[in-house]
Amino acid sequence: MRFVIFCHSLVSDWNHGNAHFLRGVCAELVDRGHEVSVLEPRGGWSRANLERQLGRDPEPEFRAAFPTLASREYDLDELDLDQVLDRADVVIVHEWSDPALVRRVGRHRQTGSYSLLFHDTHHRAATAPAEMERFDLSRYDGVLAFGGVIRDIYLERGWIERAWTWHEAADVRTFRPLQAEAEADLVWIGNWGDDERTRELREFVFDPVRRLRLAGTIHGVRYPWRARLRIRASGLRYRGWLANHLAPQVFARHRLTVHVPRRPYVERLPGIPTIRPFEALACGIPLVCSPWDDAEGLFRPGTDFLVARDGAEMRSRVRELVSDARLRSSLREAGLDTIRARHTCGHRVDELLTIHSKLTGAGVAA
Repeated sequence: MRFVIFCHSLVSDWNHGNAHFLRGVCAELVDRGHEVSVLEPRGGWSRANLERQLGRDPEPEFRAAFPTLASREYDLDELDLDQVLDRADVVIVHEWSDPALVRRVGRHRQTGSYSLLFHDTHHRAATAPAEMERFDLSRYDGVLAFGGVIRDIYLERGWIERAWTWHEAADVRTFRPLQAEAEADLVWIGNWGDDERTRELREFVFDPVRRLRLAGTIHGVRYPWRARLRIRASGLRYRGWLANHLAPQVFARHRLTVHVPRRPYVERLPGIPTIRPFEALACGIPLVCSPWDDAEGLFRPGTDFLVARDGAEMRSRVRELVSDARLRSSLREAGLDTIRARHTCGHRVDELLTIHSKLTGAGVAA
């Protein structure tokens, strides 16, 4: 089968978590013998920021890290959809795409025989619905939503007739346990996120680390100078942007990590953890989460990871994990079991192929 994917970027993961999941899905499809074409807009925000930070084109490093993957840049005004979508079986357009592209691909669907799906991995459907109403999905076959609450919004608002929950997952080719000597206690990999979790990072990361006098590392981008000062005061080291495929090496050098979801996910999007916990658990690092509602039963809270309801409980959980090797081992094994049983990109490709088969009435492809 031939898959064509329009995304914000496959090459850059600079403040762009969707690239993590798409890389895993594309690699899985390629490994199964499918043809995959990925297109991203020329001058996209994430890639432009990464190029500015590196001072060079990021594509050679991307190709070295993901030799089976490739992405082609396009200019919307010059995009020849007849050529790009020739022989396509499945076309996926991501929610970060220009509404004009979404509309043009939808119109092209009238002359094509492919399954056309819109992929949403963000909270705008819940927090900024007016922005989502700009997208013309009238000719799309359905929506792939990264959580049940987003799927329901599309259906309840009449934006689409069919929608499926398609959670993100771990690319276990890249995210796997590595052997290394622990050099520090705690690592947090995540971007600043404007004011969506400023208070939460102080309560669940900076203050517990400072009070416990732990050593650790923060990776991420868009941290203002005030946040960097707070990181330094906590005793943590700020190391800036980290290419996502290098995260397993960083996890292996720390005893534990934490997940602090942004406020919109906690308040408006129960059941959606974002991709970070999937990747951490796939690497076998013990995880402590600040509160979020696992409404869709993806994990086993308390078994796969620990939950801290407030800063004091986070401090207690972290202290316990730092000192208890047996507890760390238990969480490591349980988390790995859950990822491997339910939440790999292989599982998500199986789900995607099932959706395609339902749309076409054909049998499920390999």
